[in-house]
Parts: sequence; structure tokens; C-alpha cells
Amino acid sequence: MSGKSFVQITNDVSGALDAMRHEVPDTMQGFSALAKAAMKGGSIDALHKELIALAIGVSSRCDACIGFHVKALIRLGMTREQLMETLAICTYMGGGPSLMYAAEAVRAYDELAPRMQKTA
Repeated sequence: MSGKSFVQITNDVSGALDAMRHEVPDTMQGFSALAKAAMKGGSIDALHKELIALAIGVSSRCDACIGFHVKALIRLGMTREQLMETLAICTYMGGGPSLMYAAEAVRAYDELAPRMQKTA
């Protein structure tokens, strides 16, 4: 595999987030509360909320966001077809730069899915 590793990216960022949880706990608790509130059950199910989050990560060109949300989507049972349709919308709305990061989301899925299926 060439290029960046989404396993490595998510591991590295997780370590840095752990440091932030220790050193700026109030900020991190506030962010965690925001995430929990946004992701809690409602009229949009967890899978679709995560697809929206992935789309924003792609459009924001955030590698760590792509990695973390692809992991969450795999745990939620996202199909490759759902991934591809979401990325098609990202490309439609964001043009060439979004297409490049949509391809990165495919790479993240291809790297992470087999690893996560082994541990399930």
C-alpha cells in the first residue's frame, strides 16, 4: 500500500486526543458532550448521521475525520454502495478537491474494513 495509512493516522490522532483530554479536560468534555448530543437518537439514524459526518470530513479535507468516521460506519454496517453514493454526492457538491478526498475515503475503507472484520 502506498501513501498514508488511515490506521496510523487514527492511532496517532487518538494519542494526541488523549493528551488533550488530560491537559484541557474542560474543552474535551465540552466537545464530547456536543458530539454525544449531535449523534443521539432522533429522526435521523446513527448510520445516516455518520454518513453526513463523513461527507463533511471529505469536503473539509480532514484525513483523521475520514478515518474515524469510516471506522464508525464500518461498525454500523455501512455497505460499500452506501459509501460510494455518499462520496458521489461529495464530489457533486465539492468538485475536484472533494473527489480527491472521496478517493481517500475509499482507501480508508479498503484499509480499515478487513482489519475491523477480523476483530469483530
